[in-house]
Amino acid sequence: MAFQANAQSEAGAVITFKEKSIDFGDIVQGAKVSHTFEFTNTGDAPLVISNVAATCGCTVPSWPKEPVAPGKSAKIEVSFNSAGKMGKQNSVVRIYSNASEPIEKVSLISNVLPRTK
Repeated sequence: MAFQANAQSEAGAVITFKEKSIDFGDIVQGAKVSHTFEFTNTGDAPLVISNVAATCGCTVPSWPKEPVAPGKSAKIEVSFNSAGKMGKQNSVVRIYSNASEPIEKVSLISNVLPRTK
């Protein structure tokens, strides 16, 4: 019986990322960088991502609009435009879904250097 109770507590969609942060290091102001965050639905129900929101307009995410079946993987592509930025940047992207943890975060980190002439 204890096993069944434990199995029920883990029921539902679970989003598991391979990584939650990427550091691009130094980039030149005006550069555009992007990264693909891969994840797997490690739960037992379809995962539905309802929204993905970035902390600023300089960061643009794209995500799967269809449900991700249990055991399947998908990707969230995130692009960062460093135009008008300087110094250390940490762009956070929030992923809203029906997973057991309904809000997950991934981040793009960079150090924007002035463009040399």
